[in-house]
Amino acid sequence: MMLFLKLFLAHIIGDFFLQPTKWVKENEKKKLKSPKLYIHVVIHIILVTLILWDKSLWPIFAVIGITHLAIDAMKLSFQKKKSKRLWFFIDQLSHIVVIAICYYIFSENTSTIKIEFTENSILLVTCLLFLTIPVSIIMKTIFLKWNISELTKNNESLEDAGKYIGILERILVFIFIVLGHWEAVGFLITAKSVFRFGDLRESKDRQLTEYILIGTLISFGIAIITGILYNLLV
Repeated sequence: MMLFLKLFLAHIIGDFFLQPTKWVKENEKKKLKSPKLYIHVVIHIILVTLILWDKSLWPIFAVIGITHLAIDAMKLSFQKKKSKRLWFFIDQLSHIVVIAICYYIFSENTSTIKIEFTENSILLVTCLLFLTIPVSIIMKTIFLKWNISELTKNNESLEDAGKYIGILERILVFIFIVLGHWEAVGFLITAKSVFRFGDLRESKDRQLTEYILIGTLISFGIAIITGILYNLLV
């Protein structure tokens, strides 16, 4: 399990934290001719090397690098504007399948790895990181189906405020579930509903109401599922 967690952690950091939006846009525009695509793959190889830090596992470095390039190239080659959301999830699922295969093949050889952190601590860090930028990107991808900028054009708010509020609420929900305080989750949902009630009443816009409701349910739902999975695995 430790090998899978380390590879998944490297994937989250490389794909969501060390890949700027401008790189993504350049890759979508230039596709296989974009230098950023190959830099992105090299970053993944370096991350896997640093996190595993065992030369006996060099085949994993090669597998992750080659398959990551192949999967990203496939996505960039075949995705269209209408299928961008679908290819995002195909891309992420494919990377996770590769990580699972590496774990299955090489897990017997990981006994020599020097583990500085416990499996539980690696799992905790992975869950917390997943609930930040990765979930924000997942939700943004889900909402590509609708023109959200049109719905929210008249709503004045701080730049990226919604994203950071979502990150904080997901982390809080996760912590409450890990600690077994489900009542705190209910309180948090109630508090957000009260704050949002005035905005929804004033807007008188059914589409905006539905957008906020869907976003809230997805955000809380992912945090709750992540917390439950963490409790089951520890």
